[in-house]
Amino acid sequence: MAVYSRRHPLEIPPPSEKDWLKDQEENFFLQDPERKRAALPQPFRMVNKLVMLVFENAMEIIERREMLQEAQKLKSQPTKCFPAAEFQVTGRANCLAVSGTCIFVGLSVGLAAFRVSDCRELSAWDAASTEICAVRASQLGNGRHVLLAVDEMGLVWLFCFHKESFLLVKILNEVEDIRMQSTCVEVVLSPGGDYTGVLLQDSTKAWLEIYQLPKESWLKEMEKNSGAATGLVCGERRSSWTSVESHVSANNAAAKLSLPVLLLKVKPPKPITGSSFKSPLDALKEVDDDSMLGLGYNHLIKASQWELHEAIFCRTYKEYLKVVDEAECKEKTPRHATFHFILPSWILQVGPAIKVQPDVAAGISVHWDGSHNLCFYSLHPLKERAESDPNPDVVWPCAAPIVCSAVSFCSRYLALACEDAAIAIWDKHLGYPLSVTAIPEERRIRSLHFLQSSTAASDETPCPGAAPACPMVQLLVLCTDSSFYLVKAPRTGRSSITLLADRPEDPDLAVSAVVPVLALPSAVSSSASPPHSWGRSQVHLGQDPVSNVNLLFEVLVFSWDGKLSLMNTATSQILCCFTTPPPHAVASPWQPVFSMDDVNCCLLLRGDKQQQEEGDTLAHNHSTIFLFDFNSYPLKEAFPKEPDLPLKSLQNLPWMERCKKFLCDRQQKLLGSEEELSEYWSSLQAQAAAMDKERVKVKGQKKP
Repeated sequence: MAVYSRRHPLEIPPPSEKDWLKDQEENFFLQDPERKRAALPQPFRMVNKLVMLVFENAMEIIERREMLQEAQKLKSQPTKCFPAAEFQVTGRANCLAVSGTCIFVGLSVGLAAFRVSDCRELSAWDAASTEICAVRASQLGNGRHVLLAVDEMGLVWLFCFHKESFLLVKILNEVEDIRMQSTCVEVVLSPGGDYTGVLLQDSTKAWLEIYQLPKESWLKEMEKNSGAATGLVCGERRSSWTSVESHVSANNAAAKLSLPVLLLKVKPPKPITGSSFKSPLDALKEVDDDSMLGLGYNHLIKASQWELHEAIFCRTYKEYLKVVDEAECKEKTPRHATFHFILPSWILQVGPAIKVQPDVAAGISVHWDGSHNLCFYSLHPLKERAESDPNPDVVWPCAAPIVCSAVSFCSRYLALACEDAAIAIWDKHLGYPLSVTAIPEERRIRSLHFLQSSTAASDETPCPGAAPACPMVQLLVLCTDSSFYLVKAPRTGRSSITLLADRPEDPDLAVSAVVPVLALPSAVSSSASPPHSWGRSQVHLGQDPVSNVNLLFEVLVFSWDGKLSLMNTATSQILCCFTTPPPHAVASPWQPVFSMDDVNCCLLLRGDKQQQEEGDTLAHNHSTIFLFDFNSYPLKEAFPKEPDLPLKSLQNLPWMERCKKFLCDRQQKLLGSEEELSEYWSSLQAQAAAMDKERVKVKGQKKP
């Protein structure tokens, strides 16, 4: 064993900077074995620092999570609410829809109908080779319903449900040549089931088709042929169809229902190119529909001018422009559109010969991906409108591309969200925005949901279908990072935006879906009943001026970890958690299968077993649907007794306020503006024609 001996006597040197360890002396640890671990050479010192830094950060995260868990334990835990009923369906449940007293379930082997009251199965349409992925349903009256089902191949099946029987009317996008087959992307039913919209696409293009459903004819035909149709479907219940063509022909032969009528075929907007007009007079002649603002096609900018301006811009700001591939610069045709059916309002003007019903959709609003324009199309019948590419009746341009939109329950209010996180809430009845705000930090908006709607239309409403105005409109905004905000837009004063839930740190707590619960009663007066009904208790969206019922708004929040909670939007508190009985859990929590029944005030949710035994084949072939009845849970005690802004009736307002409101509404209508605008455009066109003739005459005189 080697022994180290010093040359000089042992002394304790005074402290000095000269004796400190220097970075250049990397071989210093070889001189003294006792200080081998006291100072490490490079790069071991840097590695040691990085490792210690990682451990320190990890400990901070662990301690912070433990503190949050302890704080959550000290808080009052929300009440757990278990389902009031449950029932099983044959096959995997892919989608749910509620219409009146019936529950329609889209299965991996067809369709099934159940009763809401006792969850008893009414009927089933089995097709071994047809998996239903989406279902839309609406009541027709007298216990009849209309259904639209989309299968895994993108085919749209139109059914009528009558006397516990499924009657197939037509496959809307069926073609003889399979190579020309189009795929359904989205399907929407209008309130009341008068119209339906189907968004289709193929390998190269996309388009939107709007159909009118002959409700009155169906009711008469189903009543006339009820015996034959019932015998056909009930006799073939629970049968497997091996041929779709034979099934379609058999149903059509028995039902003999009228086919829907194609009203509109809306295509994506074309890219704006250079103008072909030679003079402003030629452009003015093309404007013959009294429209002042369109999609921007009738302009006077030539293609050479655009190229020149683009070259100047690129040369001036060359150092600030990013290098982008030429393939990415080319404009792509939009493939997806968001559309809503809207009730009659002052936005869409119709002629005096057309009768407008207050509760029947009168138009649609459409915006395509990447487009700045929100287009409105009227649904009144026009000749040769379905075959051609119709021009929109009204165009609302925005400063940035529109990301998503929403229409209130009463169809009076419309909300738009753009790519720059700007949100605008419009009053379609009066034609001006109630609120224009922006989300902080410019978070990308994912969806919009109205929390407050106005009352139903009355006979005293100036515009058919326009409901009385609310004192405040509330909008729930869900962002892509799982944070959501509440936007309040009062009719008088400035709008406000409140953060209800910030971005969660745990990825498992990310929000997969939010569902506004329209209202729950906090105090029901026995003096009168509001116009809307929810299950056993009569409630109203807002506060009814007659019965003084205070209504408070809630939101169902689905998380990726399978939790389903009910949040109070006024206090941002979790009121309760809806829990499925073990061993079941929410099926596909990142894309849950559920449906909200606003009439019966209940939630339908699909749950799957977490642990399935090897021999349990029944669990693999069945799905369980849980029914949560809100009327059976003690939720009223969690709300304050008084809302923020009570709604006052016009009769209780002072005369000055009533006159002011009346004059403001009268001013917005601008009676006679349409006739004046038509006369103005007619005079302009006459002047343009006269100037054109004068110019031709002058040129003819100069030639000799």
